[in-house]
Amino acid sequence: MAAILRPNRIRTRVCGVGDYNRAMSSAPLIHNLDPIAFSVGGFSIYWYSLMYLVAFAMFWLLGTLRSHRSDSPLTAQQVGDLLFWGVVGVVVGGRLGYVLAYVPAELLRDPLLVLRIRDGGMSFHGGLIGVLVVLWAYGRQLGCGFLRLGDFVAPLVPLGLAAGRLGNFIGGELYGRVTDVPWGMVFASANDGLTRHPSQLYQAGLEGLLLFAVIWLYSSRPRPVGAVGGVFLIGYGVLRSLGELFREPDAHLGFLFGGVLTMGQLLSLPMILMGLGLVVRAYRAQPQ
Repeated sequence: MAAILRPNRIRTRVCGVGDYNRAMSSAPLIHNLDPIAFSVGGFSIYWYSLMYLVAFAMFWLLGTLRSHRSDSPLTAQQVGDLLFWGVVGVVVGGRLGYVLAYVPAELLRDPLLVLRIRDGGMSFHGGLIGVLVVLWAYGRQLGCGFLRLGDFVAPLVPLGLAAGRLGNFIGGELYGRVTDVPWGMVFASANDGLTRHPSQLYQAGLEGLLLFAVIWLYSSRPRPVGAVGGVFLIGYGVLRSLGELFREPDAHLGFLFGGVLTMGQLLSLPMILMGLGLVVRAYRAQPQ
């Protein structure tokens, strides 16, 4: 995998070591990482794909750990079963969500676009809907209820989101807006030579690590049914919207509503509202 380098160029007036160091320290980082982890028989395996495996592994490990709690609705074996169907929900929902929300015109011209997952394009919000369908069906089968199962799953998700954002960063996709901050990067994939925010890393920290810490600590004590899932929805919606302030909007969509919102922020608003509704409902229904 190629390294992130400083451009090998200085001004012609540089004549001393101190001047050289100052010139090099002011030069932006260049992102030139290889998105392909390895190739086998002409078939390329991308880092982003491997990050999905990391996400699923984290889900299983954390879920197995939580299954030993007295209030867990699942056994360790059932965590594995839920993971299998959750993977199906993520892939199907994520792909459908992407083509419907981000490239609907292309889908009308080419309906088979939805099947070409190797071309890239997955939506978190679509994947979330796919997972919610799986939780509803599996919770009904087990008799533990949709909301209780959602509370169990919510703390298992954020670290997987962090892994996905790291995959975005390695692949040089979903890069940030133009900036002059010292840690700005020139993304070769942008093909414009402009220094940008490494917004993928911001989102990995916000939607991934920070959200994980909040949800894991909040759920460490028994909470009213639906409260943990509600806090997850609120937290993700708010932190995703914050991260979008530094992320370059999709070129074919741009800013929506007169430059006010991005598509990611627009799709996060219903999550925040649903999360608030769940939290209010949970605490109102809690026995006094």
